[in-house]
Amino acid sequence: MKAAPEIQERLLELEAHDRRLAQLAKLERELPERVALDALVVERSEARADLASTNGALDDTRTELRRTEDDVEVVEARIRRDDERLMASSSAKDATAFEHEIVSLRKRLGDLEEIELAVMERVEEHEAAAAAIRARVEALDAAITEAEAAAAGALDRIAAERGQVAAARTALVAALPSELVDLYERQRARYGVGASLLRRGVSEGSGVALSGDDLAKVRSAAPDDVLLCPSSEAILIRTGESGL
Repeated sequence: MKAAPEIQERLLELEAHDRRLAQLAKLERELPERVALDALVVERSEARADLASTNGALDDTRTELRRTEDDVEVVEARIRRDDERLMASSSAKDATAFEHEIVSLRKRLGDLEEIELAVMERVEEHEAAAAAIRARVEALDAAITEAEAAAAGALDRIAAERGQVAAARTALVAALPSELVDLYERQRARYGVGASLLRRGVSEGSGVALSGDDLAKVRSAAPDDVLLCPSSEAILIRTGESGL
């Protein structure tokens, strides 16, 4: 196949367009803004799970507090009842029994009030923890909203540049011989590089220096011969920088 050297050299532009499109695709897949967003979403999910667990513990503790408060009310009611019966009793024996029961009930009441106080403290601790986690979830919600906007903006910028590069590529392909473009596309599909500049005896497509025999073949070829790089299998582009 033959093509004028200046036409062949334009394949480097095509390679640059394709390389940039590949970079944009990789950037879109590994978008830092999306990585940051995903991390925030995971963190919020964990925070919500913590909040659900803390709210569950808070509900259980509040239930325990209500039971303790009910027990306190029962004991206080019994003490009031026994006080009234003691005041109304005319029997020394009954009065002594009431007094003993009141002492026992007051001890029970003291124990219950200590338990009630401890449970109230636990309720306050759970309430404070739940409030802190809710604030954390709200902060994460706000951060996620910002991260979503940042990711959307980055994707829009990538899409805009992709459109520009794709349009430039289309215009360039239209200006090149179809046979040459077909060869470029085949080599790029097979080997990952479609065109490689030979610079000072080194193929930039592979980073490998051509051997003496390969350089001799390149030197002996006509300027409009379309050559393939022996190391990268891309179309080898010769310019004044090739060192031939």
